[in-house]
Amino acid sequence: MPDAIDLLKTRRSMKPREMTGPGPSPAEIDTILTIGARVPDHGKLAPWRFILFEGDARARAGEIIAKVFAKKNPQASSADIENEKKRLTDAPLVIGVVSFTKPHPKVPPWEQELSAGASAMNIVTAATALGYGACWLTGWFAFDRDVLDGFGLKPDEKLAGLIHIGTPSKPSEDRPRPPLSDIVTRF
Repeated sequence: MPDAIDLLKTRRSMKPREMTGPGPSPAEIDTILTIGARVPDHGKLAPWRFILFEGDARARAGEIIAKVFAKKNPQASSADIENEKKRLTDAPLVIGVVSFTKPHPKVPPWEQELSAGASAMNIVTAATALGYGACWLTGWFAFDRDVLDGFGLKPDEKLAGLIHIGTPSKPSEDRPRPPLSDIVTRF
C-alpha cells in the first residue's frame, strides 16, 4: 500500500473505458464507503448517501439514461441511444454520491454540499489506495431530474457525482498540473 503523501501526490483519474474487472470485493466496498463517510461534516448532518451500481444494475441504470435521452432527443440515432445505455457499464462498480441539505441554523447548504464533495473525493482516494482505478464523473444525466427520479433520488436530492471504480487495464497518464505560483497567493 503506498505511503499516504505519495498516494496523494500521484493520484490521477483513470478513464472508465480503461478499467476492467475485477472490481472491489464486498469488504473493500465497505472500506471505501466507510472512508467516504469520514469527511468534515459540520453539525453531524450526514448530508450525503451512496447508491451502488454493480452487476446488472449498471445496465438497468443505462436503460433509464437511454430512455430519457431518447425522449428528450427524438432526432437521436440508434447508435447515440446505445451509447447512452453504456454510460455506467465500463467499470465494474459505480458509486453514486447523493447530496442533500437539511435546514440548520449554523450549517448553510453550501457547507453541506461541500461535505458531499469531500465524500466523493474520499471514495476516489480510498479506491486508489486499494489499487483500483477511479474516476469521478457527472454528465448531462447527473443533472436531469427524470434520470434522478429513475435512480430513486428524492426531489430535494442531487447527484454530486458517479465514481467509477475498477482494475486499470493500462497505466493512467498524468496531466499537467497548475504550478503553485499560478494558484497560490499569500495574504
